[in-house]
Amino acid sequence: MTASVTPSPRPAGRTGETAYDRHRLRQWLAGDARADGVSRRRLLSLLAATAAATALPAPGPARAAAAAPIVKPLPPEWFIQRGTNAETRWEALRGTGHHTPNELFFVRNHTATPVLEARDWRLRLWGSGLRGAPGEDGAVEFGYDDLRALPAVTRTAFVECAGNGRSHYATQQGETVTGTAWTLGAVGVARWRGVPLGHVLRRAGLSSRAVDVQPRGLDAEYVSGGENLGRVRRPLPLAKALDDVLLAYEMNGEPLPYDHGYPVRVLVPSWVGISSVKWVGDIEVSAQPLLSPWNTTFYRLFGPAHPAQGSAPLTRQTVKSAFELAGGATFAVGEGQVLHGRSWSGAGAVARVDVSTDGGASWRRARLHDRPRAGTWTRWSVAWTPERPGATQLLARATDTHGRRQPDVAVPNTQGYLFDAVVRHPVTVV
Repeated sequence: MTASVTPSPRPAGRTGETAYDRHRLRQWLAGDARADGVSRRRLLSLLAATAAATALPAPGPARAAAAAPIVKPLPPEWFIQRGTNAETRWEALRGTGHHTPNELFFVRNHTATPVLEARDWRLRLWGSGLRGAPGEDGAVEFGYDDLRALPAVTRTAFVECAGNGRSHYATQQGETVTGTAWTLGAVGVARWRGVPLGHVLRRAGLSSRAVDVQPRGLDAEYVSGGENLGRVRRPLPLAKALDDVLLAYEMNGEPLPYDHGYPVRVLVPSWVGISSVKWVGDIEVSAQPLLSPWNTTFYRLFGPAHPAQGSAPLTRQTVKSAFELAGGATFAVGEGQVLHGRSWSGAGAVARVDVSTDGGASWRRARLHDRPRAGTWTRWSVAWTPERPGATQLLARATDTHGRRQPDVAVPNTQGYLFDAVVRHPVTVV
């Protein structure tokens, strides 16, 4: 079935999400929104813009019910294992080209990687935002072959955990935060192929009343603080779902690896990684605003610098830079070097990168090796001949096409999201 729908314009950025979030919460208070797995206390705290900062304790670290395996090999020269997750070592990316090889791509799991079979997989679309369908409950289902038979697109895009760089809140700024202590390796760029989510929604019978679209994964239910929060799910405003979101089934020209969402995952370009739900099994299309733990308790900014009720749910990623170099690397004095790195932003393409080899005392403009493009990173390099022995720090600072430049200090938040400050990379000259 196909429906011709023209949704009302809604900005996809942070300002639009803030206004939409407030509207969604007010609708919940009036009984016109659903909040599965979210306590009334949490929702009331989000509504209480003038409540004291101590009304609720800061969210504690999220913990899976038990340690979970990752399917692909994790050689220590490529990865740092962090519980159910695996962080890519930046030195392993040197010379790999623009796209991160599948075997080097970081892994962010809430629980365990499920090993699923494409022949058994079904994507179920359901909810009050559809016009109705032949199924008994009004749902529409697509099999793997059904999805692959639809017109496909290929898109290069990064996926990045919202907590990427979190450890630097502590190491550089002395801030105490919760969550996995990523350095900068919870990001990767791939060439994704799949079907635009908007196309599938329209074939399923999208109604003009639809406002939220909530994908849900097929991995195990997630337990945090002794509470079962159910399977990972996070609503998207309809405007974003119809914009550039992909139901991806290939990664770098191959079927998705198990750890990266096989057989099908959601890809939400430029937004925080939690939006790109892996192993998607169903999508609720709702005429009511939806809330889940992943846009209420998690993936908002809490802390003294933020509203007492927390920020709006996180959407676009920040701007960051990293050297393709191990921390503590050693260089010979007087020996010419070429330093390589990559920079990226969720707001636009990276237009400029400046590098300091003396701890920030002076800066030079780096040479860009990619045509700046939104949604992916830009590779760069700079020549350097160390002149004196001793410890120093390498710094890289990116500026995107919207004028956002990495600051010296990131505004802290209790869960350590969206670290965007210039990272000090220690090296030694001998």
